Amino acid sequence: MLSLITILSAVPDPRTGNATRHDLLDLLVIALTASLCGCESCVDIADFAEDREALFREVLSLPNGLPSHDTFSRLFRLIDPAALSDCFARFLDDLGSEGAGMIAIDGKTLRRSFDRAAGKSALHVVTAFAGEAGLVLGQKAVPEGGNEITAAHALLAIVDIRGMLVTADAIHCQSETARLVLERGGDYLFALKKNRPATHADVETFFADPASEPAETLETTDADHVRLEIRRHDVVHDVGWLLPDDKDPNRPTMPALATLGRIGATVERDGKTTTSTRYYLSSARLSAAAFAKAVRGHWAIENGLHWVLDTAFREDDARARKNHAPENLAIIRKLALNVLRAARPDISIRRKRKRAGWSDAFARSVIGQMR
Repeated sequence: MLSLITILSAVPDPRTGNATRHDLLDLLVIALTASLCGCESCVDIADFAEDREALFREVLSLPNGLPSHDTFSRLFRLIDPAALSDCFARFLDDLGSEGAGMIAIDGKTLRRSFDRAAGKSALHVVTAFAGEAGLVLGQKAVPEGGNEITAAHALLAIVDIRGMLVTADAIHCQSETARLVLERGGDYLFALKKNRPATHADVETFFADPASEPAETLETTDADHVRLEIRRHDVVHDVGWLLPDDKDPNRPTMPALATLGRIGATVERDGKTTTSTRYYLSSARLSAAAFAKAVRGHWAIENGLHWVLDTAFREDDARARKNHAPENLAIIRKLALNVLRAARPDISIRRKRKRAGWSDAFARSVIGQMR
């Protein structure tokens, strides 16, 4: 737990006067531990602290007793989310973990975080997720007057992506984002849809031409008792025709483009067959196998992060709405998830949270991963 305390001690205290009655570090350690153990709100955190006072007094001084739920609520409304987000990098350094080759960028809306009385819409955050390691690398909220693209740019500016393949959906398939990824030392793989109509039409026409031969093709099959999906992955490395030239200097393009990819999927379910085709652009020269792995790996952010936050942490039901509280509590949940990923990999996140909530001994074993 010494490492955890060291990391959290660097967060600046935004409180003044009598509001500093409880030590900031004590509050953050209690909140993170409570989230590890199944708590979902500031009321839960305060109740957990009361029930587990003996556990917390093993590592915290608590000179003024236990904080109330109002104390936690005020703190998370005030604390700077950027300062709290800095803990991600230090957690990962302490775990000795890296992106392991691929980083997925994706946005998610916290559905219950809207404040109708204040005219504030629900918080939308963009997260960087290392799918192979199963760890959150960072988070940025969409700012007022901004959008998911601007939040992604801010996130890419602080996450170490050197040597990594950054994947994202079609909203991020634009030159500025691609250029930022390249400047930061990474490569990109972005889905291509009709939000880039000219490029999409050109790529679609190219693959539809029988004379256009893919450089490599890979077919994969997934099946269970109700569903069969066959995917054909085609890659093309001859991309010069898609770049601006003297005849068409205004053609929109992507910097350092090296691979065009297509996935044709056929799905059979309940006696019905559906087909779909998706296109991708990448600055990395990908084989068909690497392309298939990267596209499949991107969806780890849905299954390994968003789904876990919604089912195990009940994030979509979180009702924090004021000031910075929704964003800060989202950070706490993701920090807790990183700790849980590192602890006892033989059991699920849901089981770990339950057992940590039931047993002081198990809670110590989870938190002990940060020593």
